[in-house]
Amino acid sequence: MKYNSVRGMEDVLPADVRLWQWLERKASQEMESCGYCQIRTPMLEETAVFARGIGETTDIVSKEMYTFADRKERSLSLRPEGTAPIVRAYIEHGLSNLSPVHRFYYIGPMFRAERPQKGRSRQFHQIGVEVIGSGSVFADVEVIAQLDSFLKSLGLSGFRIKLNSLGCRDDKSKFADSLGSYLKDKKAMLCEECRARMDRNVLRVLDCKNEACAAVVRGAPNAADGLCEGCSGHFARLKEALTSLGVAFEEAKNLVRGLDYYTGTVFEVTHPALGSQDAIGAGGRYDNLVEDMGGHAAGAVGYALGMERIMIALKNAGVGVKADNVVYVATFDDAAKIEGMRLSALIRGRMPGLVVLQDISGSSAKSQMRAADKAGAKIVLILGEDEVKNGKVTMKMMDNSAPQASVDKGAVIEELRRKIC
Repeated sequence: MKYNSVRGMEDVLPADVRLWQWLERKASQEMESCGYCQIRTPMLEETAVFARGIGETTDIVSKEMYTFADRKERSLSLRPEGTAPIVRAYIEHGLSNLSPVHRFYYIGPMFRAERPQKGRSRQFHQIGVEVIGSGSVFADVEVIAQLDSFLKSLGLSGFRIKLNSLGCRDDKSKFADSLGSYLKDKKAMLCEECRARMDRNVLRVLDCKNEACAAVVRGAPNAADGLCEGCSGHFARLKEALTSLGVAFEEAKNLVRGLDYYTGTVFEVTHPALGSQDAIGAGGRYDNLVEDMGGHAAGAVGYALGMERIMIALKNAGVGVKADNVVYVATFDDAAKIEGMRLSALIRGRMPGLVVLQDISGSSAKSQMRAADKAGAKIVLILGEDEVKNGKVTMKMMDNSAPQASVDKGAVIEELRRKIC
């Protein structure tokens, strides 16, 4: 019987893991340098966390969640996104009592039972940030500027930040009415799904990728045109601040995001390497969510980036990651292999950060040198019968920057430090 992974649940093979680890390290370093603290929530939550937080009429809750009843008939769901669980944890653990403003970041898998597509499997991974406790426009500025800085630090270029505002809850409701009126006599021109969305949540029509629907909504009213004075001022200050900081953006009037909790600022990041489904991340304000889920009123803003989608963009840009400072220990008989293992353990203990590889299959000298080259080794330490007998190690620089030399075993660490560091 042949076993395969579940459709939409993909393996990450060793050839790609190094790039994944590099991206995770870069994200952690970037977030922590900005004062964000990592939070880890369970992958499994009560379904009500998402129904209440995201919205029962959204596609995610109504069609895409992995939901099941446990042995006690409680409805549980695999998390489809990171914000609602973080807000649940924020409220449950009384974090608002510890500090007025919290900066969180997270890295981890999410699950949606949707049709697999480029850069989005049914199990996918996100890097995200949440700032809870501030309604200031400068929280928006910080988050968007940090997002821009992070993507640039990865070596990415060509991405676009699209920006809009839905305004407060009243503004958003008025915009939904205005959009519904605009679409009323155009309903027949929409796809079947969007006709249903008009009854459930008309704003979802703006998310549709169907070209016929996209053509209809191009003439739709702009949410930002109907903002109240406070929300209009907030949006204007945001754009002015981002411009002053040199963060490039473009206004996108049909941008609303697919989650009901968004109010005020919304934004999306796209990259051409993804084709028509070009979003690599998105975010915005959700000033009512903490209170809606049972907490005290608290302004909040955040974003999430799709790791698989960033990987596609990185590979398209030719960004690759190889292990630095690899040392290969080549051995040619049993006694040399035992001595090589001792030497490898010594090097790892005295020089943390070095990758030390050793042949364990009895390969020929030529095969071991090929393996060292493929692994990106800078130095090969050769142990044969003569070396073991005389307490020596032959050191070979793979780039031929120095002649091959015989080194006393006790001087290997010093020599490695001199040549590598």
